[in-house]
Order: sequence, then C-alpha cells, then structure tokens
Amino acid sequence: MKVGFIGLGNVGGKLSGSLLRNGVELSVYDLNPDLVASFAERGATAASGPAELMRDCDAVITCLPSPAASDQVMQMMLPEVREGKIWMEMSTTDEAEIKRLGALVLAAGGAAVDCPVSGGCHRADTGNISIFAGCDRPTFERILPLLTKMGRRILHTGEMGSASVLKVITNYLATANLITCCEALVTAKAAGMDLNTTYEAIKISSGTSFVHETESQVILNGSRDISFTMDLVSKDIGLFQAVADRHNVPLEMNPLMIDIFKDGEARFGSRELSPNIIKRLEEATGLDIRAPGFPAEMTDDEPEEPGYEIVPAGRGS
Repeated sequence: MKVGFIGLGNVGGKLSGSLLRNGVELSVYDLNPDLVASFAERGATAASGPAELMRDCDAVITCLPSPAASDQVMQMMLPEVREGKIWMEMSTTDEAEIKRLGALVLAAGGAAVDCPVSGGCHRADTGNISIFAGCDRPTFERILPLLTKMGRRILHTGEMGSASVLKVITNYLATANLITCCEALVTAKAAGMDLNTTYEAIKISSGTSFVHETESQVILNGSRDISFTMDLVSKDIGLFQAVADRHNVPLEMNPLMIDIFKDGEARFGSRELSPNIIKRLEEATGLDIRAPGFPAEMTDDEPEEPGYEIVPAGRGS
C-alpha cells in the first residue's frame, strides 16, 4: 500500500517516521519545507500538495493541528477521491466534523477512518503508541496492517466518529490528572515533604496514573517538556465539552478545567508547555517545584514490537 502523510509536526513526524522505518512506501507533505526535506533525505517522496497525495496514493493520513486545517486539506484532496482510496484522520478533532468530512469521502466512493492516537509523543516516536480507529469493519481490516506499523495497541472503536469521541474523553482525563498532580506536588512541598519521596509515594499508591508516572517527572525536572502546549489542551477539553453539551451532560469539572487553562494561556502564552500550568500555583505560593534526578524529556524504554488489535473485554476473540 502506497501511503501519503500530511502534517509532519510533533506527532505526525513521529508516526510517519514509524511508517518509513518499517518499510512503507511513503510520500509526505507539510507547510514547512524543511520537514519535508528531512523526510526526503530518509527515503520518502516529497509531494507538491494534498491533491497529489490523494491522486497517487492508496491511503492518505492527515495529522493536523485543528479541525479547520483538516477541512482546508480535505477540500484540496476531495476532487481526487474515488473508489479504493482511504482517508485516515489522525488529528484530534471534533466528532461532528469528522463525520461531515468523512461523509464527503464516502460520497465520492472512498473510505474514511478517524484514527487518533494516545500515549504521548515519546511513544509515537517508538511505534508503541495506542491507536483508536472508527470505521466499518472491512475498512478496519484493510488498514490494520498499516496501523500496526505506527502503533502497538490498536482498538476498533465502532463507526466513524467514535474514535474521536474516545480520544477527547481520554485527553480530558489526562488533563484532570495533570491538574491534580500539580496540586498534589505543590501541596506536598508546602507541607515540607521531600519531592523525590513524594513522587515515589504517589507512584506506588492508589493515587498513581500514567500522567503522574510521566509528566510529573518532567515537572520535577523543571523542563516541563512533553511537546504539548496549553492551547492544544484547551482545544481538546473544549472538544470534550462539546460532546457533553450535545448529549446534555451537565459537567462540573471540565468547565473549571477550561477556565484554569484559559488563565494559564493568558498568563504564560498559548504556546507555553502544558505542564507549566503548575506555574499558577508556584507563583501563588512562592514555591519552586523541582527535585534532582528526574529526566528533562519523557522517553519510551519499551522495545518496538509489531502492533496488535485490542479486543474489548466481553467481546470474545
């Protein structure tokens, strides 16, 4: 299968790198010509734009920063969609928007999948990230070999749009974990606790989480670098709020989290690294939440292995 990839940023560059590393015939496009050139040097084909990719490739993957960007790219690709073509949207986007764009692809004879990833840029880099896929089962089986070259754990979530709903749900939970980890670490420091010991206490307790075991480390290092910014958090929890609003769910925590990140963006800038939301509490208390021995970046120490489908409990094999 010949694959086109549009969007070579923090996540897209790593996912497309896994495809290239695993022998997929890959063509790429990005608005940044330096990113395209770096992939061409590694063996990918540089494309002139989205229309060329859809015309020349069997499947085109988009990994873009906003629903508006995805729409703009789709309008360029749509005239080249026909039977046998597959569009795979790996961006974090809105359920309603993915369904709207996917319907255009289906009407033109192609197939459409929303397949966002979860697990952090460090796992995207090693091919060990998780991937959700929303589409009909025959299309899922066509793309599964491709997904297993980019990710470790692949979950077919149901119809198109379902993966995007689950993605924003998991990002909402990660944001809630981040905020509570920040509050826990600052409170521990204020109470005179050793932060190295605090980290381990949380890690081995019922209070641990994926976010604590990863992001708390770069918070304590002081780098706060997870290659993710406050504006992206705001986008994701805003998308989660939209899902809840459409289904008349009266959320209480998420509106507060939206306000917290709006305040963080106003104080520190929209492109500030998202773990620096802790600076709100550092400034309020005058405390420095750093400790020795923690890494500046998250790394994935799992060896790369072929991906596989996750079968939900109770579904059978």
